[in-house]
Amino acid sequence: MPKLTSDTAFLKTVHLKEDRIPANADEFPFHLPVIKDFPGIYFHPNVTYIIGENGLGKSTLLEAIAIALGFNPEGGSKNFNFSSYDSHSSLDQYIRIARGVYQPQDYFFFRAESFYNVATNIEELDEFASGGPRIIDSFGGTSLHEQSHGEAFFATFMHRFQGNGLYILDEPESALSPLRQLSMLRRIHDLVAEGSQFVISTHSPILMAYPSASILELTEDGMQETELEQTSHYKVMAQFFENKQRMLHHLFD
Repeated sequence: MPKLTSDTAFLKTVHLKEDRIPANADEFPFHLPVIKDFPGIYFHPNVTYIIGENGLGKSTLLEAIAIALGFNPEGGSKNFNFSSYDSHSSLDQYIRIARGVYQPQDYFFFRAESFYNVATNIEELDEFASGGPRIIDSFGGTSLHEQSHGEAFFATFMHRFQGNGLYILDEPESALSPLRQLSMLRRIHDLVAEGSQFVISTHSPILMAYPSASILELTEDGMQETELEQTSHYKVMAQFFENKQRMLHHLFD
């Protein structure tokens, strides 16, 4: 399947059900700047990035989208149904998602902070399964707990993601070296060429570099679309490497 277009994208838009927002919207997650003035998201048919500083609601927003699509809050495919700790917000009940005409053949919600729980659930399911292929075989065949975090993450990206899929990734770079992040960028490219769509929350300027992607940056003023070179992440890294001594001087002074 070729790259998706605006006419064939699996995921098109997400908006708030503003008529359902509580009158007292000063509590989590309604107090977040991005929710207070939510302009809606028009997803790029190939790759959409949701970025911003910690605490601005990236993961909360991504989690709500994933849950509204039928994913387990802690991650996995739509067949995963477990809960290690019920901590997700109720935001999924207040958003409206518009999907495309075509349905993806593969789905996965990758959440770095709870990936350990997904790996554990896979082992539990395989231990008690009777007959048929093991779930871990679709992740490369080696226990995810017997690999480093980075290896387990990358095994998922390389083996579990099959193409023609909708993939929602929350900080997938958190255990990846810069070289692995470049490899991940290539993997995204290969999967896009096979008709996949990505929605990614990340802090990595490397992962944000996918050509022609949509980058939505969350700030205290809300959310706006931007270019890689205009993101705070890119600017900080560029300033550091262009004049490391000056930045360290101000940092340690």
